[in-house]
Amino acid sequence: MITLDNISKSFNEAYAVRNLSVDVDNGEIFGLVGPNGAGKTTTIKMMTGLLRPDEGQILIGRHDIVKEPIKAKSILGYVPDKAFLYEKLTAREFLIFISSIYNIEKSEAMEGIERLLNLFGIKDVEDELIESLSQGMRQRLLFTSALIHNPKALLIDEPFMGLDPFGVIMLKGVIKDLSAKGVTIFLATHSLHFAEELCHRVGFINKGALVAVKNRDEIKGIEGGLEGLFLKLGS
Repeated sequence: MITLDNISKSFNEAYAVRNLSVDVDNGEIFGLVGPNGAGKTTTIKMMTGLLRPDEGQILIGRHDIVKEPIKAKSILGYVPDKAFLYEKLTAREFLIFISSIYNIEKSEAMEGIERLLNLFGIKDVEDELIESLSQGMRQRLLFTSALIHNPKALLIDEPFMGLDPFGVIMLKGVIKDLSAKGVTIFLATHSLHFAEELCHRVGFINKGALVAVKNRDEIKGIEGGLEGLFLKLGS
């Protein structure tokens, strides 16, 4: 479902991501972890089309994100680490706006909005202005908007930022359920214990290079688990 083929990106002649390749299957949860400045967010932004790779190819489904951006984005959901939301819209108005971008038929959009508002526990604040919402509620709204068009792939940068414990539990359940339904999930996170719990495979990026990819069984066999491996590879 997602293919990163030897992608690189540099800024001011310094590589942020270099020769990174990975394939992520349908329904797989793939985690990308690494220290600050390792290249996680740059990788995600290239996958969304916000940044153009200097080299290599990115496929979402069968669509090249550079050559076929509209087709690729039509099956892609994205939750950034820093959200831009329209402060003067209500939560419901924002979701209606996002639905219109994807040309979702009105009755289908309304049904989907109701379902997602309830799923993410924000039905009670649907008519409040976004500027009045807490960070956690904004994060829930962001996920809701990313799923409004039933994407086949979901990219998430720091998924649990700003969520309270109840929100974290809810979101972990949503991610697992989406995976079970065949949605491919690619997430970048600093939270090693969440990555170890959720991901089928975890990739380690350091100084822009993907230095290792391990599956659950391999991680379980390492002393200290994911944390131990992270410290070893990051040193």
